[in-house]
Amino acid sequence: MIPFNKPFLSGEELHFIEESIQAGHISGNGIFTKRCHQFFLERYRFKKVLLTTSCTDALEMCALLLNIEPGDEVIVPSYTFVSTALAFVRQGAKIVYMDSRPDHPGLDETQLEALITPRTKAIIVVHYAGVACDMDAIMQLADKHGVFVVEDAAQAIDSYYTGHPLGGIGHLGTFSFHETKNIQSGEGGLLIINDEQFIERAEILWEKGTNRAAFFKGMVDKYRWVDVGSSFLPSDLTAAYLFAQLLSLEKIQQSRLTIWENYFTLLKPLEQKELFSLPFIPDYATNNGHMFYLVFSQATLRDRFIQILKEKGALSIFHYLSLHKSPFHLSQKQTTYECRYADHYSESLLRLPFYVGLEDSFEELNRHILSTIQEL
Repeated sequence: MIPFNKPFLSGEELHFIEESIQAGHISGNGIFTKRCHQFFLERYRFKKVLLTTSCTDALEMCALLLNIEPGDEVIVPSYTFVSTALAFVRQGAKIVYMDSRPDHPGLDETQLEALITPRTKAIIVVHYAGVACDMDAIMQLADKHGVFVVEDAAQAIDSYYTGHPLGGIGHLGTFSFHETKNIQSGEGGLLIINDEQFIERAEILWEKGTNRAAFFKGMVDKYRWVDVGSSFLPSDLTAAYLFAQLLSLEKIQQSRLTIWENYFTLLKPLEQKELFSLPFIPDYATNNGHMFYLVFSQATLRDRFIQILKEKGALSIFHYLSLHKSPFHLSQKQTTYECRYADHYSESLLRLPFYVGLEDSFEELNRHILSTIQEL
């Protein structure tokens, strides 16, 4: 069976974990945490970064930094993972769901302004499949209405919008290092701080609400409890694993883009059958090879494809279910939203196997995919 995902190993993970243990500091903010931070600062020129235990935690830090309170409205795409909304719901926000684009699962920028009200505090932008949303249009609206922008760039490491790294454009950004992402540490995330007003407080929240960072910088004689916060730091063992992955970023990206191009070349001639459409990448966006998806014309075709391909020996899976139709949202008896395209992607989008090393199975996998399409 060809799996949907298989974690990548660079070969240095255990070596770096051992080095962390030998250094005598395996809790958070050890030598490998600092090396990871430096990697992101140097490669992408972010102003400030903090490793977190997950992208969910990084988003929760965003909600705290923005002082989200009951009554605040936060605009979130309906077609996204639950964490995108959950982090702000926990602070009492009303989530205003918006639809996807007809040509891409990312949010429809043309509908955004109509959703902004005097109570809107933030817009959460999800770069689906690592493909950028129109950040110029979004940032212009945010500046016009005085709202913050958070980039949920969980899938978007090493992807760009007009030359700018995703995660580094909004006021705040987040990455995920879950085992399904390009760069992995099992679980893990990163908070990216692009607006300097949030840097000092972010360090406090990160350190369980204490001014511990200021203490180690020699700015205070003792560190004390000064704010809310949590244990957002990953252990240095996680950071050691992550650092090994980061050093292999070029190799990983080359492999993933090869896989993406294989799928595109294989399936582009068949798109005319109107069974499915292929991923769309706007001119302003780059492709980081995070995933390859198909959008079927009918849900029954998507489900049939999954079943047949599995019988032939390869796993493909669907993705998100629209959050505006989730049991949790419906239980809150709040506003009813219509997100036509989000629903379409929920019913019809399929993700094909994608992991470093899949190249070895191209011949077999391509044969399975083509024969599956013939049977639809």
